[in-house]
Amino acid sequence: MMYLKSITKNNITRLYFYESYYKDKKSRQRLVKSLGRLDELEKSHPDPVSYFTALAKKETLEQKAGKNMSITIDLSATLEVDEKNIKNIGYGILKILYSELELDKFWKAKIRKSLFKYDLELIFRLLVFSRVLYPASKRETYKHRGIYFESFDGFSIDDVYHALDPIDEHQKALQKWIYDRSSKLCERDLSVTYFDCTNYYFDIGRPDVDILDEEGQAVNKEGKAVEAKYRKRGPEKNRRPDPIVQMGLLMDRNSIPIAYDLFPRNESEKLHMRPIVNRVKSEFSDSRIIFVADRGLNTSDNIYYLNGDNKGENNRRDGYVYGQSIRGADAEFKAWVLTGGYKKTTLKDDMGEEITFTHKSRIHPKVLKVNLTIPGSKKKKKKTVSVDQKQMVYYSEKYAKKQRMDREVMIKRAMDMIQYPKRYDKVTSAGSAAYVKNIMFDKTTGEIIEGKILELNIEKITEEEKYDGYYSIVTSELNMSDIEMREVYSGLAQIEETFKISKSDFRSRPVHVRTNEHIDAHFATCFTALVLIRLLQAKLKNKYPVKQILNSLRNYNCTNIDTNTWQFLYYDEILQECEKVFDIELNNKYRSQLQIRRLLRY
Repeated sequence: MMYLKSITKNNITRLYFYESYYKDKKSRQRLVKSLGRLDELEKSHPDPVSYFTALAKKETLEQKAGKNMSITIDLSATLEVDEKNIKNIGYGILKILYSELELDKFWKAKIRKSLFKYDLELIFRLLVFSRVLYPASKRETYKHRGIYFESFDGFSIDDVYHALDPIDEHQKALQKWIYDRSSKLCERDLSVTYFDCTNYYFDIGRPDVDILDEEGQAVNKEGKAVEAKYRKRGPEKNRRPDPIVQMGLLMDRNSIPIAYDLFPRNESEKLHMRPIVNRVKSEFSDSRIIFVADRGLNTSDNIYYLNGDNKGENNRRDGYVYGQSIRGADAEFKAWVLTGGYKKTTLKDDMGEEITFTHKSRIHPKVLKVNLTIPGSKKKKKKTVSVDQKQMVYYSEKYAKKQRMDREVMIKRAMDMIQYPKRYDKVTSAGSAAYVKNIMFDKTTGEIIEGKILELNIEKITEEEKYDGYYSIVTSELNMSDIEMREVYSGLAQIEETFKISKSDFRSRPVHVRTNEHIDAHFATCFTALVLIRLLQAKLKNKYPVKQILNSLRNYNCTNIDTNTWQFLYYDEILQECEKVFDIELNNKYRSQLQIRRLLRY
């Protein structure tokens, strides 16, 4: 039964629709809809209390009447060309989380004084839900917006593109808002955070060109400093020729994204950890954080930035856990790796099976040669400091086999490169070029320069073979055990999975927009989509992989079988769990339009 409820707080009275129901043989109540402030409702209704009380009674009667009803099906009815008689309801689960994050309030507050002719929040919501459920370009998303039961109308495709500018304007504030509100929904553990970078390619063949001043800084036509354009060429795993943008993502210990930054592909990822760390420390948390990253971020400057002034456990600065390149380390470290002293520890993996962990560790001084910015100047001064560091190395036969196989692939390509150098350039030879002596590339074209005899670098191959199967992790945390170091560092796999979700499941690449502002807005919607699905995963106690959750939401559809009657077509274990978590009913085979509207809370 639905009824009207008024709640007064701080001398402000608000009206709500509540309903009573039975669950586990107990009478319960739940919120159906917030109607708004009484004083505002009086502007459109002379007596809002009487009006909405009568409306609640009417809906209750309709609900009772609808429990047992007859429907008429016209067997001669036909479908029009391209007519879709199916509507997605699965987005309603995302909508609950969206509302709990109060993202509607965020956008209403940001655009309160704006004179947009379109509903920015509605466009943003469509882009986010579609990124999760039916990822496509902005144009295709707009074209197929009718797949949702709720109407996403009242704006044009041009409005969608225009909306990207204000989304970009507020994207950093959006990240902070999402973090603050999500902390109320689940645990946000920032004691250990994970940072990694990945790249996304564009659907065009040419990179952006910046105007540069004498110092190489991007400037506008007036000579004022501006942000460098994102779309640049650079190394990419699949060796695509397309322009690329890089994303640096920071994620908490529970695999939920915290914040991100974008930067051009021709800039080193080593430089972009510090800005995002700085943002998180100034805006998100003032407590001590241990930052975890792979060996590509393990530089003297980054170590010093986080922990360089510390030599013990009384550290008030942040900490780090980094992967450590063995082949790129100094001679002393390499010699230590190959000497004895290893011990074996039996562990259980995620499947509960026992594995043997062969490892050793030491506390060793780390010499840092850092570049410090001189206050009030663009110049840098060099400084050499020594900090204590715990170093751990472990051996894995499985990892040794993988390294041998990977190197065999690279050597095979290197031999082909020696025989047919014109087939390769600096990009397509990435990785294999290291095994070729005398190889040089043209700085302009990237082509291999002819004139020198190319031959296989046997000495390098032999040297690398010594270290097959060894991996090293280093940390500022001198009391952290070897097992804990391994466990903490293994969390990086979750951020790699998050990138995979973004690229594969959410199809966030290729990027179909052009300007920096629109690129930022595109990734703002992708980031929000990632947070929503990770929050849902956490709400479901991490029992289900993201792909399985997406499958459930995409399949939770209904079809119209009578004027006011819809038949639901799918129900599974995940939807059953969502019922418990969000206190909703999803197993009804038939619903009226009014009942669906109530389910979707609009």
